[in-house]
Amino acid sequence: MAEIVYPPVILAAKAMFRVLDNRLRVTGTEHIPRTGGAVIACNHVSYLDFIFCGLGAQPAKRLVRFMAKKEVFDNKVAGPLMRGMHHIPVDRAAGRESYDEAVRRLRAGEVVGVFPEATISRSFTVKPIKSGAVRMAAEAGVPVVPMSLWGTHRLWTKSRPRTLTKRHVPIHIHVGEPFWPTPQDDPDALTEDLRARMAKILDDLQADYPEKPETEDERWWLPAHLGGTAPTPEEAAELDARKDD
Repeated sequence: MAEIVYPPVILAAKAMFRVLDNRLRVTGTEHIPRTGGAVIACNHVSYLDFIFCGLGAQPAKRLVRFMAKKEVFDNKVAGPLMRGMHHIPVDRAAGRESYDEAVRRLRAGEVVGVFPEATISRSFTVKPIKSGAVRMAAEAGVPVVPMSLWGTHRLWTKSRPRTLTKRHVPIHIHVGEPFWPTPQDDPDALTEDLRARMAKILDDLQADYPEKPETEDERWWLPAHLGGTAPTPEEAAELDARKDD
């Protein structure tokens, strides 16, 4: 398929990050397959994660087709861009259609990106995840590549004002080792394994992050178990049950 929109969007994003001097560090990129289909399963802490997850595949020269809720495609600004980059709309009322489209793309040798937590994690830990990533990989005969990122939430996340012009924010991305689900495997067990892999990567990124909150007000971007004021996973689940902003 023709790639008219995706390359300019990538160039624009990279230019913006250079202007803002976002200290982007991407590691583990050798785990992204250079050819053939693959599912990238990434944690979700920010509205900007699809941009940075996609950049994580750039060293392998792969374009990631993200599965995103249909409402994004309905937006007058974002919709044309999403369609132009050949991302996959997800209608929660008819999820099978988007699942089948993702499997078709994987079998055609494309990389499909998913956020298996489904929504942004308010606790900045890895929430319970859905099984779609491992099931579609098993059906298509491709690997799952776990990925986590950290720092993007400081720019734009749930229940916080956007700070898209904030400069010098470190953003770290790590790509984990791929694994190959098969139709014979237990999808629930594989899903828990994927969550554990994503959580381990995220823990390592948080431990190695070069900045700490400088004031009490800045502790919001650290998870509770690291001394921050972000909701605990239990508190975050209660907030998610009450509202979705």
